[in-house]
Amino acid sequence: MKQTHAVIMAGGFGSRFWPRSRKSIPKQFLQLIGNETLIQSSQSRIRHLLPVDRIWVVASRSHRDLLLQQLPDLPVENIIFEPTARNTAPCIGLAALHIYHRDPEAVMVVMPSDHLISDCKKFTRLLQQAVGLVHENRQALVTLGIQPSYPATGYGYIQRGEKLDNRCDNAFRVRAFAEKPNAEVARQFYHSGEFLWNSGIFTWYAETILNYIAELMPDLYAGLLEIRQSLDSGQKDQVVEQVYNRLNGQSIDYGVMENASQVLVVEGDFGWSDLGGWEETYNLSAKDENNNAGSATLIAKDSHGNLIEAEKLVALIGVEDLVVVDTPDILLICNRSRAQEVKWVVEKLRHEKSEKYL
Repeated sequence: MKQTHAVIMAGGFGSRFWPRSRKSIPKQFLQLIGNETLIQSSQSRIRHLLPVDRIWVVASRSHRDLLLQQLPDLPVENIIFEPTARNTAPCIGLAALHIYHRDPEAVMVVMPSDHLISDCKKFTRLLQQAVGLVHENRQALVTLGIQPSYPATGYGYIQRGEKLDNRCDNAFRVRAFAEKPNAEVARQFYHSGEFLWNSGIFTWYAETILNYIAELMPDLYAGLLEIRQSLDSGQKDQVVEQVYNRLNGQSIDYGVMENASQVLVVEGDFGWSDLGGWEETYNLSAKDENNNAGSATLIAKDSHGNLIEAEKLVALIGVEDLVVVDTPDILLICNRSRAQEVKWVVEKLRHEKSEKYL
């Protein structure tokens, strides 16, 4: 993996995991499943491929101490701070700028910090394959697509085009990207056999993604050029803040991938989940004999299918399919089927300027 760098995007809030995910400690810094936090798991996976000095993290400056505590071996110079979250296109552009500045021949792997991957060996093989495709075609943008196991409405989709060549059965040209569908469209996608879940994991040359941003997102590129001129100066932080305040937040899918000319997808199944909320956490968690899950010490009678996250003894009698999340200052209780609506609570608190609960 010579000249390959990895970027872990860690600037999100994770509002669907409120009230455990808060501004002070968002989703990626939480231990939701397994023995590591999500960002620690992300770094551990990529360490199978790369030395730590070629791993980068893009995060909010307000999480600096958390980041250094959870990733103590990460070089401080490999942490890129965003003044404010502006979606994935500015985040990736900023990272590409830093990596290209260090190594103009660098290949980038870009991955979210808050996803779950259970089959690390298969993930590593597919990522190596994606990097190989980029080495063969310098203008290619390669993404990983997940074989769907059900007609999900919570994921974006990638429509496969023709097979790339006869040497590999799982690499395709991309015909189209699709936003999160409704239930009927999701069923059509699933049964067609042409659509993959969009993992949000990418591979490309740093130079190539910057060239595509220049072509397809000229306003963003103009800002990146301003930042580029400050990289070796003592004014970099101030320039980044000034530029970011002017940028429109836009995803890399919408800004680049949907319009780029050479987009490829490597298809695979490596136990991927974007851990989109409490319902998905329940589905992926170990269950007791009554299908209850969670971190609480539980006494239950006639209670089934509940997710209970608490650091205390919890007693349940005659309840089903609940999510209960207990924190020192907030108690969340909702039906599992409506767990996505936690975002409504977060928006209401924002509207009411109840910052202490965010």
